[in-house]
Amino acid sequence: MSETSTVYTAYKGNSYLFGGNAPYVEEMYENYLANPGSVPATWREYFDALQHVPASDGSNAKDVPHLPVINAFAERAKQGGTQVVVAAGADSELARKRTAVQQLIAAYRNVGSRWADLDPLKRAERESIPELDPSFYGFSDADHEAVFNTSNTFFGRDSMSLRELINALRETYCGTIGVEYMYISDQTRKRWWQQKLESIRSKPNFNVEKKKHILDRLTAAEGLERFLHTKYVGQKRFSLEGGESFIASMDELIQRAGTSGVQEIVIGMAHRGRLNVLVNTLGKMPADLFAEFEHTAKEDLPAGDVKYHQGFSSDVTTPGGPVHLSLAFNPSHLEIVNPVVEGSVRARMDRRADPKGAQVLPVLVHGDAAFAGQGVVQETLALAETRGYYTGGTVHIVINNQIGFTTSDPRDARSTLYCTDVVKMIEAPVLHVNGDDPEAVVLATQLALEYRMEFSKDVVLDIICFRKLGHNEQDTPALTQPLMYKKIAAHPGTRKLYADKLAAQGLGDTLGDEKVKAYRAAMDAGKHTIDPVLTNFKSKYAVDWHPFLNRKWTDSADTAIPNAEWRRLAERLTHVPENFTVHPLVKKVLEDRAAMGRGEVNVDWGMGEHMAYASLVASGYPVRLSGEDCGRGTFTHRHSVLHDQNREKWDVGTYVPLQNVAENQAPFVVIDSILSEEAVLGFEYGYASNDPNTLVIWEAQFGDFVNGAQVVIDQFIASGEVKWGRVNGITLMLPHGYEGQGPEHSSARLERFMQLSADTNMQVCQPTTASQIFHLLRRQMIRPLRKPLVIMTPKSLLRNKDATSPLSEFTKGGFQTVIPESKELKADKVKRIVVCSGKVYYDLAKKREEKGADDVVILRVEQLYPFPHKAFAAELKKYPQASEIVWCQDEPQNQGAWFFIQHNIHENMLEGQKLGYAGRPASASPAVGYSHLHQDQQKALVDAAFAKLKGFVLSK
Repeated sequence: MSETSTVYTAYKGNSYLFGGNAPYVEEMYENYLANPGSVPATWREYFDALQHVPASDGSNAKDVPHLPVINAFAERAKQGGTQVVVAAGADSELARKRTAVQQLIAAYRNVGSRWADLDPLKRAERESIPELDPSFYGFSDADHEAVFNTSNTFFGRDSMSLRELINALRETYCGTIGVEYMYISDQTRKRWWQQKLESIRSKPNFNVEKKKHILDRLTAAEGLERFLHTKYVGQKRFSLEGGESFIASMDELIQRAGTSGVQEIVIGMAHRGRLNVLVNTLGKMPADLFAEFEHTAKEDLPAGDVKYHQGFSSDVTTPGGPVHLSLAFNPSHLEIVNPVVEGSVRARMDRRADPKGAQVLPVLVHGDAAFAGQGVVQETLALAETRGYYTGGTVHIVINNQIGFTTSDPRDARSTLYCTDVVKMIEAPVLHVNGDDPEAVVLATQLALEYRMEFSKDVVLDIICFRKLGHNEQDTPALTQPLMYKKIAAHPGTRKLYADKLAAQGLGDTLGDEKVKAYRAAMDAGKHTIDPVLTNFKSKYAVDWHPFLNRKWTDSADTAIPNAEWRRLAERLTHVPENFTVHPLVKKVLEDRAAMGRGEVNVDWGMGEHMAYASLVASGYPVRLSGEDCGRGTFTHRHSVLHDQNREKWDVGTYVPLQNVAENQAPFVVIDSILSEEAVLGFEYGYASNDPNTLVIWEAQFGDFVNGAQVVIDQFIASGEVKWGRVNGITLMLPHGYEGQGPEHSSARLERFMQLSADTNMQVCQPTTASQIFHLLRRQMIRPLRKPLVIMTPKSLLRNKDATSPLSEFTKGGFQTVIPESKELKADKVKRIVVCSGKVYYDLAKKREEKGADDVVILRVEQLYPFPHKAFAAELKKYPQASEIVWCQDEPQNQGAWFFIQHNIHENMLEGQKLGYAGRPASASPAVGYSHLHQDQQKALVDAAFAKLKGFVLSK
């Protein structure tokens, strides 16, 4: 280097910094913004010059964008490395070392977790991280006693020797807790983590009582598993052994959450450790669990479910008051419970008027393999910061067994470094912690909860542990994992390790044994293992489900509204505020709706649907409508949100008429969701599961898109009541209809819903008029009955004048499960009855007119399940001379309702009648993609409805 001046390359040849300049430069820049004096003079001068602000004035520094800094360094890198001119000689070397110290600090903050002591099995040496070695930055042993400025850290000193600094950094970031947070873009939150971790060097400082309590929780966790293992040999329970610190974590989370003002916690988790949580966290009576193992428990559900799928709720005491705990029911589809929990939490927040989630906390417990592998995890995370699905931040806990399924090869487990890397998409911090250090687990839990409560953001606690037994208790993991299970076999257990540690601290050599005996005694007596569980507490926010339980099915409900109320609501729906400019097309829609409100023209589908919502919210029933294009409607029929065409900002200039129909009305919420089916539908199911008084609707953009949410339909919507006794009134609106738009835009897979229909578990309806959708939606809330409602909604009928309804059909009558023949025909002349559902009715009616076939009656089945036997039989009896009945459908023969409705029709047929089929031939695809072929098929199936019966014919 020259004595007069020197140019040195700060990053060239430095693999860590050259490959990741942005994090280091941004870290340095944030230190400069927070305290200009905390960075070396060379950097300070550079940032001053780049941003044109005085070095000593940081008052507006926080508002300076980072991008110019990063771009400036990127441009210099293109020119051969980032070059900084500094003073000569000794000053130059001192400046270099000062800069290197900041690089070292940044390295530990960024990648220190990769060198942390996290594996309780210690199966491999910790990998070498060159960036964490001071020699990487040119420091020699002689430099270790040199003192440097450390005012940008939180170690409690403005200057430290290099040796002291390295020790502090390693204690903080490389102990049994390793934290990832530097990817957070918000400086305040990033500095929060630095302050919290560095001020205590990531080390707990618990008193004796706290330590004894932690041992108590570990003893309970281990004690239950060993008790079950010896008493119920070979039965599946998905043991928590090896991950007992999780129970200590849950205990800490609940107690501190209560102290922080949380009053409800909703927990979602899969199998691993679930029985332990039921007994040792929620306080389920062990005797009740034993009864399930012994098959002596009361069975009062049509199907029921295995014990490690069951949910539970209880109320426990905390220093801050009672906290209600809910463990969500969950099938074997692992992470699918995530959005269900989030939806349940959002319903509770709305009921409490708690927009930030200060009183309600979602807790999701994951397995390492499922967290990395299941797509619904990403979908649920993507909802976290959106307005319609925000829940104030979720605490995620990973029970990280380091193995996934028993036969997994670690090389095939995932493509990411950590199983938690997916959460970086929402900048959620991750605390990796060694499960064999229960005090570290408890401390990490405290920090995670504190972060969530402070910032209302998601946070992840990754408890790295092991699984003592196999995937289940009938598995032999050593068959495929001999090395790992040799380590596990030699492991004494987390409880034993911690008991020995406390004994070494002078807390008593027999303390651990005493706690084991006490817990075993509680197990033998079948008593509570947590104290106290509140048995008579009831929150004022609790939902009363009794009005909807054990209700017999009924099709009837008083859904008509008075003429005067219709007109009043219609006026409010078509009102536009002053100085609000709607689009000309929307203006025409509103003008037409105003005429419908006055009874001057028939009511179309969009108006009928709007009036259903308006009448419900005016009567005190909230409405929540979500989906990928709900505000406008995929087919532009809804327009529930009006947009001022002169607006200049995103967050102003919208008006929702349905939020302004009456004083003191119930809320109307419409949400254009993210492009997700599985997570959004799961969320809405969860919401409806906790609020029976809100009409909760999920609308698919096209009905076929519901395919992406099939697990929610199969495991929750269709079977939740018979498995778990969970009543739910969610409504699905699935656009369905064959209009030549190809395989993916025709069918909502009606056949799947028909196949899932049994035990009066849900309703499957296909309304064909505006008045029918009006009465159907109102019936869903007005009846004291809550069943999932699946509506095959139309596309072409939205604008079909034949599908409009006169005002009189809204002010009297109700939903018709079967629409009788509307044409006056001579009953004794009728030879054939064509039965159909949906859009095809209008094609059939038109064909009948063309043929002049007055001997053919057309019946519309608007409710396919539960099949309306009484109403249908009454229609058949009107035409005793009809010898032929034809079921006509748009869908291919192996799809649609045909195979599931024929026995219902047959049951009601008269003696001598024959039943035939008219529709598309069986097909592997839901619909054809060629327009001409679609037209040919449509013509053929309509013609077949009037032609001679052929093929399969069922006789009575």
